[in-house]
Amino acid sequence: MNSALKSLLEKQHYTVIGEHSAQKVCEYVKKSLLDRGVCYKQKFYGIQSHRCIQMTTAVNHCPHECVFCWRAMDFNEGIAVKNPDSPEKIIDESIRAQLKKINGFGGNKKLNREKFKEAQKPLHFAISLSGEPTLYPKLQEIIEILNKRKISSFVVSNGMFPEKLKKIKPTQLYISIFAPNEKLYKEISRTKIKNSWKQLMKSLDVLKEKRKQKVRTTLRITLIRNMNMIEPENYAKIIKKANPLFVEVKAYMWVGFSRQRLDISNMPLHPEVKEFALQIAKHSGYKIIDEKKESRVVLLMKKDLKTRIIRF
Repeated sequence: MNSALKSLLEKQHYTVIGEHSAQKVCEYVKKSLLDRGVCYKQKFYGIQSHRCIQMTTAVNHCPHECVFCWRAMDFNEGIAVKNPDSPEKIIDESIRAQLKKINGFGGNKKLNREKFKEAQKPLHFAISLSGEPTLYPKLQEIIEILNKRKISSFVVSNGMFPEKLKKIKPTQLYISIFAPNEKLYKEISRTKIKNSWKQLMKSLDVLKEKRKQKVRTTLRITLIRNMNMIEPENYAKIIKKANPLFVEVKAYMWVGFSRQRLDISNMPLHPEVKEFALQIAKHSGYKIIDEKKESRVVLLMKKDLKTRIIRF
């Protein structure tokens, strides 16, 4: 890894793992330990925030340079993860880094001691922190090891590598979308892949097939005010093509290096997110099942299911 990139990541409180992976304690881990709130994934899916590790297997490898991304684009290391580290090393060091960081809460008088004790045994890996995790060639091995340890896995992908998506079976697989048409997709993604829209369409087909493999599937739609909150009927067509179990409609958040490219006015309020989600729902056959105002996110499903909440 580029030494300047590594230094920058460490200043941003990432723990760099090996040559291409990283971990960072999510703000909701801290909030949950102090009983100040939980992540929307706990409300929607039962993922316990204080027992969740946020990490990535490809911290700055990505074919996109999306205008809304918080990454440092100057250090984009392309799509080839060279000399991949072992799955065991990535998992073990991610856990070690998480526990080392949260153990500083031990002296806080407001700490929920029971949660702190539970947090010493993580139950969930959110493989989504930064970059495109499917570029790590041993991602399915990581998922299988986590399964054996009874740790769930959420993988978030941009859908540019459908062949890689075919090979993985996480607990829940996300594809992130942020445009209702090809022209806008290319403008927002600033991608290096010429046939990006075609690749995305192939990945939507893969997502549809994953339902048959008992993989929980999700489309995440990131909304940017004055940019992509248009054509709800075309977002609905994308949803119908992928037939995901879940659709998350979520606001762009004005954080990180995205602040150099966008303005705070591009961050929609929760009522705007909900209203646009209702428009998508009207055209797609999905309906609003849940929402979390603090995170500016709405959950759509065809119908609610008891299995939506993961039981540990």
